Amino acid sequence: MINRKLAVAILIAGLSLSSCKNDKNENAKEDTSKNTEKMSKMNTAFIGTYTKKEGHVDGKADGILTIKQDPKTGKISLGKTVAEVINPSFVKLTGDNKYLYAVSELGDKDGESGFIHSFQVKENDSLIEVDKVSTEAFAPCHIEIDKTNKFAFVSNYMGGVVVMYRIQQDGSLEKHEQLNMPNSDESHTHSVSISADNKHVYICDLGLDKIWIYDLDAEEKTIQKNEQESVSLAEGAGPRHFAFGKNQKFAYSMNELNSTVSIFKIEENGGLSLQNSVSSIPEDFTENNSGADIHISDSGDYLYASNRGHDSIAIFKIDQETGELAHTGYASTNGQTPRNFAISEGDTYLYAANQDSGDIQAYKINEETGELDAIGEPVAIPTPVCIEFLK
Repeated sequence: MINRKLAVAILIAGLSLSSCKNDKNENAKEDTSKNTEKMSKMNTAFIGTYTKKEGHVDGKADGILTIKQDPKTGKISLGKTVAEVINPSFVKLTGDNKYLYAVSELGDKDGESGFIHSFQVKENDSLIEVDKVSTEAFAPCHIEIDKTNKFAFVSNYMGGVVVMYRIQQDGSLEKHEQLNMPNSDESHTHSVSISADNKHVYICDLGLDKIWIYDLDAEEKTIQKNEQESVSLAEGAGPRHFAFGKNQKFAYSMNELNSTVSIFKIEENGGLSLQNSVSSIPEDFTENNSGADIHISDSGDYLYASNRGHDSIAIFKIDQETGELAHTGYASTNGQTPRNFAISEGDTYLYAANQDSGDIQAYKINEETGELDAIGEPVAIPTPVCIEFLK
């Protein structure tokens, strides 16, 4: 017979083992539940739009919109209007998702200047406005946030004016410095881009065919001209947007007026050397086209550029050693006048905003080739211009 004490010990051990198994099962169920919840959670993107008729667009929206994205399928749906702003054509989140900034793209007939609006982002994706300040010029069209989330830069298309603001703790803005490009009548500053180390600022000047270069010291709160003041592009190129290669050795500009992508070597001091330019449209395309946006995949292997007129996303393979681009194809945006586009986290999906047809086309990115496969038909979104995903 089994000793009474031994039997009791065996019974207790059995109950303890059973309890551990139950705990593990419960933990497994909890982990599975959390994973399922995570997978089923819809992602949010804020959409910059046009709200009124301008010379180049017939705005149909009523402010900043949201879309919802299913991360499993890439499909999107229209959310709601979260802020009523006039022509919020470009929106930008801080790196910590706490604040969203939006331009109000006003011309010289609309008021004393354009504006930038500051919003606090709430948990339900709603926005609470905390500030509205002048951009000191007209037609503000782009916003950039530095890597420390301490400074915001706004580019005004009219007048060659870029304004640098200090971001306050509550998300409000305080004007810090105004950068005036020479020849303000012809200058059209279209975007600001900041290097990964947060030390250099590049301003695309579409009107003067230049990229202006500045040195930034976020700790000292200073910005000054780089020893190489600027780099010039071909006359009539019209640099519009700028992107950095993954290894930070090369950079690229999307040129609006001659539909090219320019390739630059980044020097140790932050200066730029123009290496080459390649067309963003087919050789046999003879209709009007203007280049718009440019982005590089997280992998650093592929560069994408949007064409308005050809209504496509051009796809290029990047040579990591030389920075050169090999064209691999085009993806139709199945709409009219694609402006900004966005690549979702992980290089899984790409979304193109068709301004004039009023819709957004979603694509699945082929991770092996960089090709874009359209996901269904474009989704109706009134006059979309800019797509900014919550990170």
